[in-house]
Amino acid sequence: MSTELQEKTRSKKQLTPKYKVILHNDDHNSVDYVVVCLLKTVNTLTPKKAIDIMWEAHNTGCSVVTVVPLEMAEFYSEMLNGFGLTSTIEPE
Repeated sequence: MSTELQEKTRSKKQLTPKYKVILHNDDHNSVDYVVVCLLKTVNTLTPKKAIDIMWEAHNTGCSVVTVVPLEMAEFYSEMLNGFGLTSTIEPE
């Protein structure tokens, strides 16, 4: 790969905007269910991290689940919402 092509590729990667997937607290789902849903949705989460996210959302009202490019953020948010959780995305 030429140096010029490597530079363009690096620039594109750096310019890709990231979005936060935010989990919001609700009074309808059990804490265990939320953790299971987080683990099913974002396969890079460890059980400990999923528990931490769940408790932060429970105690403060919301928690950042992950920060990813827009398309992935939309996918994760839709998956969480499909499980009956409340999630949104916003720019990092």
